[in-house]
Amino acid sequence: MLSEQAKRKMDAELAKYPADRRQSAVMSALRIAQDEHDWLSREVMDAVAAYLGMPAIAVYEVATFYEMYNLKPMGRHKMTVCTNLPCALSGATEFCETLKKRLGIDFNEVTADGEFGLKEGQCFGACGDAPVLLVNNHQMHSFMDEEKLEALLKELKS
Repeated sequence: MLSEQAKRKMDAELAKYPADRRQSAVMSALRIAQDEHDWLSREVMDAVAAYLGMPAIAVYEVATFYEMYNLKPMGRHKMTVCTNLPCALSGATEFCETLKKRLGIDFNEVTADGEFGLKEGQCFGACGDAPVLLVNNHQMHSFMDEEKLEALLKELKS
């Protein structure tokens, strides 16, 4: 379920903690597994638990608590918009409506072609850059507006 490359990456994360604290690497391990599989199925989470030597329920608790983990397929490009109050006051609410209309989906949905998924996110630490859009948990786009959105969608589709 976990590739050798993913295990090597997890081992690098595990090296940051004392040997008796392997569970401390669970968030990194879940991120690595999600990068490999695009989402965290029960089987993937079970594999992470086994690799870290911790109860599966403890892994599920982490994966279900944090928004950045996908517990179902979220499309090729998961788009997450920060909707916390500072961002909302700086245009995120209106941008979300534009994005929903443009994609034809609501939060926690995926476009019919499987290309885009949309999630509502919590603080990305970039309040001054609102509205902020995060693509696949790795690529942040600031000061989003309709023009920037169209350019980004075109780039992501190609």
